[in-house]
Amino acid sequence: MAKITYIEHNGTVHEIDVKPGMTVMEGARDNGVPGIDADCGGACACSTCHVYVAQDWVDRLPAKDPMEEDMLDFAWQPDPVRSRLTCQIKVTEELDGLVVNLPERQI
Repeated sequence: MAKITYIEHNGTVHEIDVKPGMTVMEGARDNGVPGIDADCGGACACSTCHVYVAQDWVDRLPAKDPMEEDMLDFAWQPDPVRSRLTCQIKVTEELDGLVVNLPERQI
């Protein structure tokens, strides 16, 4: 398991054990973390699972593919460095300790 920390915009912290092979989005959705809407179910067809990755994790994640880059254009206040779609981040044991901050809202 990898412990992923989701921090809501209001500061509420959710530490969730997520099984490797799942996505960061599925970990949030399956554990009722508010603020990850995942309207498209993980198909990278919306931006409602947008988060800001903690700065010290940015370079430790796989690079964004072009589809994710395109979808982030529709996210609420995207950050060119820290914004990611959680449906595109596969959980591995190396992601144990990952911290993501949820935006004020999803669009």
